[in-house]
Amino acid sequence: MSESAIEITNLTKRFDDITALDNLSLEIGWGELFGILGPNGAGKSTAVNILSTLLEPTEGTATIDGCDVVFDPDCIRKIVGVCPQEPAFYPHLTGEENITLMGDMHLVPKDILKERIKTMVEKIGMEDHIKRRAKDYSGGMIRRVSMLMALINDPKIALLDEPTVAMDPKSRHAVWDFIRELKTQGKAIILTTHYMEEAQELCDRVAIIDEGKLIELGSPTELMEKHQAKNLEDVFLKLTGKKLREAF
Repeated sequence: MSESAIEITNLTKRFDDITALDNLSLEIGWGELFGILGPNGAGKSTAVNILSTLLEPTEGTATIDGCDVVFDPDCIRKIVGVCPQEPAFYPHLTGEENITLMGDMHLVPKDILKERIKTMVEKIGMEDHIKRRAKDYSGGMIRRVSMLMALINDPKIALLDEPTVAMDPKSRHAVWDFIRELKTQGKAIILTTHYMEEAQELCDRVAIIDEGKLIELGSPTELMEKHQAKNLEDVFLKLTGKKLREAF
């Protein structure tokens, strides 16, 4: 195991004349819950897509547990679980069948898979819905099943891209507790979110980015004290100069 879970150095991604990420450098430790915050289009999902090997950077490097995201993607895919911003699932399968399929793809033994699904489903409060077809799910249910699909192989690293969008408060708090438990297992977790109270409640440190650039880094408490703000949302608005926009 590498000393740092994730190392990002001068990471840059350009799309034609748009720079989505601009020389981003971060280091994230094991057992750290790290938030990436920013307005829509700031580069949050681009960073997650590079770390999950869905995109290649234009410049710079990123390693996860010592594996390079460009040169060793197979290594990355074995140790990383990704809950994407746009969920990918089979709508005519049940939630349980979608999770089972993902576990089978990761070669999780059948007995372990069955018990893991039962435990995880209970923790996020989906017991009454897990055998329904996914096409009948609400947006919040889809997000919860997508998270379990991402984590069913017990990855060392979790990349959670806006995992609680469209959830009611009760479901969101259940997912918060679930994410906290992942951290106690020593996993490194990256969380992107538009909910500042979520980042303030969960994250050990946050990076605030805008137009692809890192503009602030620290714990929520440190940033609130530094910017004389009553909460993390006030810090965010002061730094970005933009209204907080929630993506649905």
